[in-house]
Amino acid sequence: MILISEIKRGSCIRFQGNLCIVLDFQRFQTGRGGSNVRTKLKNIQTGKIFEHTFGAEERVDEQTIQRRPFQFLYKDDTGYYFMNTQNFEQITLSEEQIDAPEFLIDGMEGIEVVYHEEEDIPLFAELPTIVETIVTYTEPGLRGDSSSISLKPAIIESGARIMVPIFIEQGERIRVNTKTREYYERVK
Repeated sequence: MILISEIKRGSCIRFQGNLCIVLDFQRFQTGRGGSNVRTKLKNIQTGKIFEHTFGAEERVDEQTIQRRPFQFLYKDDTGYYFMNTQNFEQITLSEEQIDAPEFLIDGMEGIEVVYHEEEDIPLFAELPTIVETIVTYTEPGLRGDSSSISLKPAIIESGARIMVPIFIEQGERIRVNTKTREYYERVK
């Protein structure tokens, strides 16, 4: 058990019997009272995000997690299949356990699967923050329409729909931010 003031972003805690990841926290002090810690937590089992305020002297049960490198293999009706790149173990995860499943491409590497160390069970998968992909479809940009930052819809090779600048053409390689789900830059 640790003091709530000792947590940090990405910590895994057991809260009300559920495993939760700390997405954000903020320490603040009320007028006369003691300080508090306002947290944003994500329940790993349900995927729900909620806020909770702890007193500064409250203790939480911190859980040990481990990040392991995986490669995405394929998806079917039963789930998403991943392979550990170190020992070739294969696991299946549900869509709710993946932070941005719409950007997964068969054979994609650099995915981290977070395991609960004591129980040795996979909790969730995180894609890299920036992924390279190909624009499979987009309308051509109109000439002279570049006076402002204009965006147009595009479909990338994973099938996800994103907005791209008007100068991006079909067949180009681009980078996409999986956290914000937005165009990041053109690959040169």
